[in-house]
Amino acid sequence: MRLLYSILLLTLTFFSCKNDVATNEGETAYIGGEIINPIDKQLIIRKSNTIIDTILLDTKNRFLYKLNYLESGLYTFKLQSQNGEEFQLALLEPKDSIMIRLNTIDFDESLVFTGNGAKKNNYLINMFLENEEINEKILRYYQLEPIAFERKIDSIRRLRNANLNLFLEKNTTSKLFQKIAKGNIDYNYYLSKEIYPFAYYGDNEIKNLQSLPANFYDYRKNIDYNSIALKDYFTYKTFLRYHFKNLALSEHLKKSKDSILKRNSYCYNLDKLKLIDSLITDKDIKNPLLSISSIDYINKTKNIKELDAFLDFYYEKSTDTKDKNYIEKLVKSLKQLQTGNKIPNVTLVTYKNQEVDLHKLIKKPTALYFWSKDYKSHLQESHAKVKDLMLKYPEVNFISINIDDSHLRDKSRVLQQYDLTYRNEYQLKDPKLAKETLAINPIIKVMLVDRKGKIIDPHTNLFSIQFEEELLGLLNQ
Repeated sequence: MRLLYSILLLTLTFFSCKNDVATNEGETAYIGGEIINPIDKQLIIRKSNTIIDTILLDTKNRFLYKLNYLESGLYTFKLQSQNGEEFQLALLEPKDSIMIRLNTIDFDESLVFTGNGAKKNNYLINMFLENEEINEKILRYYQLEPIAFERKIDSIRRLRNANLNLFLEKNTTSKLFQKIAKGNIDYNYYLSKEIYPFAYYGDNEIKNLQSLPANFYDYRKNIDYNSIALKDYFTYKTFLRYHFKNLALSEHLKKSKDSILKRNSYCYNLDKLKLIDSLITDKDIKNPLLSISSIDYINKTKNIKELDAFLDFYYEKSTDTKDKNYIEKLVKSLKQLQTGNKIPNVTLVTYKNQEVDLHKLIKKPTALYFWSKDYKSHLQESHAKVKDLMLKYPEVNFISINIDDSHLRDKSRVLQQYDLTYRNEYQLKDPKLAKETLAINPIIKVMLVDRKGKIIDPHTNLFSIQFEEELLGLLNQ
């Protein structure tokens, strides 16, 4: 009863506030709600790449926020949950008064909207959860022959469109909502077709891509590369990343006779940037794609000369100063992390809150691996892998480093949650500086150094089939 009363009270607060809207504030909307089991008191609201505001929860873990001069569209709200940093979307349009209620222990599944504008948002969050279920199912379909695969996903698409049409018949909705809801269905479908060839044939069988049905990519003529409505939507952004990887492959194959896709090659990655630049004009869509694609290449390449030419193109085409500065620092760090150089020293902290220099921990061949509470699967899988490797290679010192910014007790709780010991577990005293110095991106990166701290491999993969061979090579240094 207390909960129902609280919800009613907050909803009434919305509408009483709405009556006081001044005419000189343009179109407005309200978003508020209650966060159950919050980790901290901050909630961040963003529109595209711009932070609108940081909102503080009150003593009852509630908030209410008014958006003046509202730009209709998808807004991201982000906060810390029990499982790390999480975020979700809300569609806000003029005169909306939306309340959210969620439990950080079960973030997406617990999210419910009430108030004016709630129906469309509940529909969208249900579509998001449905995407996850459908994509799990489609994983199995990737083993089917192309025509059988198409039949399966075409059937899913027809059913989802029918459900959307039923919702539209029963509810009055805006054109913006319809674009987003229909776009979710279409681009989730398109995404599965972009992934399929590599899931079915693999990178090592490029010639088999020619055996796809002639009309397999016909949907590409319907792609909107500059969708204002969808530019903040997960599915659309994920689709574009896979799509440009595949378009770049087609360009690459025109100039190369490779039978194996070399994703680290200079030409392939430069083709990707050129295609993004030629097809996308909206800077909110283009800049993140240019940056993500560049960072992916920067972290994998070992050819510094080609890297400089690649970056010249990126710096010319991107207009995002923040991303460009980040990449400039990343490249500077990577140049200092070349094979043969001594690994830079950073200050680590034990789980007894004692500081120790990284250099002092390196007394024998060492593998540094990293983890974050925001990537639960990697946390579990990397520690399980290392536990096995420690038995097989006792001569190697495996050092585990947490890269999170959260408080000490939060990190301890994560280790306890997964029943992990504190042996060889460390944290970064200054996470921001250390992540730049060691170029810790992506999280799966592993660094191999010899007993004197000389870098043997600045960027390898714990789960690579060659990793154990690299460990043997490290021991033979």
